Amino acid sequence: MELFRIKRDIPFMKHALVFNAISFLTFAAAVFFLITRGLHYSIEFTGGTVVEVAYAQSADIEKTRATVEHMGFGEVTVQKFGTSHDVMIKMPPHKTIKQDKVVGQVFVELCAAEKGQVSKRQTVSDKGEGIEKDVCTTADGAEPVKLSRSEVVGPSVGAELAADAAKALAMTVIGIMIYLAFRFEWKFAVAGIIANLHDVVIILGFFAFFQWEFSLSVLAAVLAVLGYSVNESVVIFDRVREAFRKYRKLTTHEVIDHAITSTMSRTFITHGCTQLMVLSMLLFGGPTLKFFAVALTIGICFGIYSSVFVAAAIAMWLGVKREDLVKTGTSVKEDPDDPNAGAVV
Repeated sequence: MELFRIKRDIPFMKHALVFNAISFLTFAAAVFFLITRGLHYSIEFTGGTVVEVAYAQSADIEKTRATVEHMGFGEVTVQKFGTSHDVMIKMPPHKTIKQDKVVGQVFVELCAAEKGQVSKRQTVSDKGEGIEKDVCTTADGAEPVKLSRSEVVGPSVGAELAADAAKALAMTVIGIMIYLAFRFEWKFAVAGIIANLHDVVIILGFFAFFQWEFSLSVLAAVLAVLGYSVNESVVIFDRVREAFRKYRKLTTHEVIDHAITSTMSRTFITHGCTQLMVLSMLLFGGPTLKFFAVALTIGICFGIYSSVFVAAAIAMWLGVKREDLVKTGTSVKEDPDDPNAGAVV
């Protein structure tokens, strides 16, 4: 399926050096920000407490933040999620107070800020079990704030998740290299993995520069970008191999230009449709999916760029040639419409 067809090959490789210089500078900037600023890890990695509360009226974020910060829990994150009544509070581990007691203290302070008082109330869970629940009520019996959810993550669990994340990233990279080496040629494997790591480091660089929260969902997006980006590279590499078989009179850079040009319609359809879905998550998914969608958006944009100007160019500079991909003696049907076509001998 094609939306359009470009009849004349675009000379991408003619400007490969310039675009790769831009890529190197962008990559270097990303590494610089990762070293100097570092990633702003979520509590899944660092450990800490998450408290979600629901206000009867539209939540006053500044008031809630001031109340929590006054308790001395260090750097806290307070943000709305879902509706204007819902607030999520994230706090790092406390040195002296146990994590399981942090939730109760925070809720007491939030209730006091609304001129209420916390008391215990017997309720029935979804499983039919009787449980005690903290309830904030005022003198007239109203509930100005409710405790929706709480979660505690220990530092040891966070460290284990960080280690597992690094292993997952490393195994993905190794797997991609092995696949490309067997499917095509080692030069393509090296070019493809450099392009993939280029995308990953730039995504992490954006998160380090803007200090966006790096959570497990963002890690999932990074791993998805690895697979998504290599898919685009594989399509171009496969078209390069096909062009080497069909057009024996074309030089290597002309073959690569033809391969990229002939896949542009497919790239537009695939990435365009994917970005529409990611954009819908970014606009309507709320805070939970916000940075997941942001990471995917950056990955999709730079994935296209790296597949064309990084992976293809590096494969060309590594010296990929017809003999690497076409076995001697293979014959193919000539394209009657192309003057450069010819049988491979």
